[in-house]
Amino acid sequence: MEFITANFAPIMFAGLICFLLLGFPVAFSLGACGLTFGLIGVELGVFQSSVMAWLPQRLIGIMANDTLLAVPFFTLMGLILERSGMAEDLLDTVGQVFGPMRGGLALAVVFVGALLAATTGVVAASVISMGLISLPIMLRYGYDRRFSSGVIAASGTLAQIIPPSLVLIIMADQLGKSVGDMYKGAFVPAFMLVGCYVLYVAFLAIFRPASVPALPAEARIYREPDGSGGYRSLLVLMVISFVVSVLVARHLTDVHSWWSGQTVTSVATDEKVVVAMCGGTFVALVIALLNKYLRLGLLSRLAERVTFVLIPPLLLIFLVLGTIFLGIATPTEGGAMGAIGALIMGWARGRLDMTLLKQALAATTKLGSFVMFILIGATIFSLVFQAADGPIWVEHLLASLPGGQVGFLVAVNLLIFFLAFFLDYFELSFIVVPLLAPVADKLGIDLIWFGVLLAMNMQTSFMHPPFGFALFFLRSVAPDKPYVDRVTRTVMQPVTTMQIYKGAIPFVLIQLVMVATLITFPNLVTGSLDKVQSYDLKSIGDQMRESLQPEGGGASPDAGYGSGEEPYGGTPAPGGDSGPAAPTSPEAAPAAPDADAPASTPDDPVKAMEEALKRAQPSN
Repeated sequence: MEFITANFAPIMFAGLICFLLLGFPVAFSLGACGLTFGLIGVELGVFQSSVMAWLPQRLIGIMANDTLLAVPFFTLMGLILERSGMAEDLLDTVGQVFGPMRGGLALAVVFVGALLAATTGVVAASVISMGLISLPIMLRYGYDRRFSSGVIAASGTLAQIIPPSLVLIIMADQLGKSVGDMYKGAFVPAFMLVGCYVLYVAFLAIFRPASVPALPAEARIYREPDGSGGYRSLLVLMVISFVVSVLVARHLTDVHSWWSGQTVTSVATDEKVVVAMCGGTFVALVIALLNKYLRLGLLSRLAERVTFVLIPPLLLIFLVLGTIFLGIATPTEGGAMGAIGALIMGWARGRLDMTLLKQALAATTKLGSFVMFILIGATIFSLVFQAADGPIWVEHLLASLPGGQVGFLVAVNLLIFFLAFFLDYFELSFIVVPLLAPVADKLGIDLIWFGVLLAMNMQTSFMHPPFGFALFFLRSVAPDKPYVDRVTRTVMQPVTTMQIYKGAIPFVLIQLVMVATLITFPNLVTGSLDKVQSYDLKSIGDQMRESLQPEGGGASPDAGYGSGEEPYGGTPAPGGDSGPAAPTSPEAAPAAPDADAPASTPDDPVKAMEEALKRAQPSN
């Protein structure tokens, strides 16, 4: 029994692993393990029975968690957009833009994957939509089967790291950080990952052009009467939009000063980016509308099509992420506005009906219930695990790793990478992250950096052969038997499961390179966060002393503390308000300060405040 009580936390953790390996659902494994070991712990005297009395309050606290309300809102938004045909329109339009160049269809898949991630945030919807639409076209025009499968699966998983990602919401909740800060921290790494995918496509286009051929001329449907593709007017429209964005960013401080009636010297970078992009997009939309309804003939068919297809999702991105970054809305409010915006977009496309709405609401309810069940189970487990001093065991286990912060991060990311073969990101977020966060905080690791790093790593859980969910989603829609192409009328060979697995490997390696990059350069995450306000404590203390100094050059305010009216029960010195009287006997004299005592004592309120401010300063 002594062995069990001394090693209760590791035995409990091993018990959870056994439950999971037996194939029990994760939510019930967590809850059952927590309750079972809770009763055993009370019986063995590992902790008091009052620990279990805290459980109802913990569960009620889950339902009062405002952050988690964002999960069903963003899920509903994504499902409505996916079912309203936005993915089809985006893939068709962007494919026509990039199609004439080698690797153009793959580039279209990457960019559409990023746009879908920033609007839908649902991996399954993105992978299935692009698999149904893009994969047959890529196979029709001679794309390598392994590469086609890999780029579709990888682009679909961008929804895990590009805001408004659900995993970032869960990560912020588990780490006790702001969802807005987590989104800001993930912004640069997410688009660096998109850039890495683009570079990989460009590499294949240069060194293996046969695997990524250009779209043939007969497949390009947007042509002008003179036979041109209409790229010139599209380029001019993009340049005008870019120039307007730059001008808005440059003069935003002047606009703020004029609007507020006060001199504004600087504006936050994220606000500049959001407002500038919104301004450029608005100008492009106005030009396209004037050209269409006044029949000006300034824009080509391709330019008009690109404008009217891309701008609605861009406006939705601003409605959600822009309002969050500008501080206008919380993530929960942003998700609610996004869901309303998705309903409006579906109605405007003429595809919103009761069938679509019922399907979206049912899927949202299922996902929301799944998250809540896992969270309830994780809460039961963590309550008992903490009562058994489990965090101390984990801290001793990980804090002693060689290499300090870097050694800890490398070990943790290796652990997450291998656990992701068997657990999805929800399970990792609710089981593993709460155990690792206190150790990371004690080592001085910024928790936003830590959360984005783990989210980038968890993205690989969708791409791991043989259990990656994105690979399963793609397998469900990829042709598994020979079929006749509806355009070329030729017999096409199926896509094998092994080809899907092999195609995912290069993109998993790219994601791991990004994880290593974030470990090496944490500024990629923390550089976009709001800077912590620092204070000159000495100046604050001097200013407070000056403000307390009596007019006419009287005694220092410090002299009245510890010698006049004693705040700790001492006898008031004679002299009324004229200041403290000098001691008349050795007994009345203040004692000499102890050499080991701190320099600042509670007798000096200014110094005491300085000490309190120093203790409140963040360590990292």
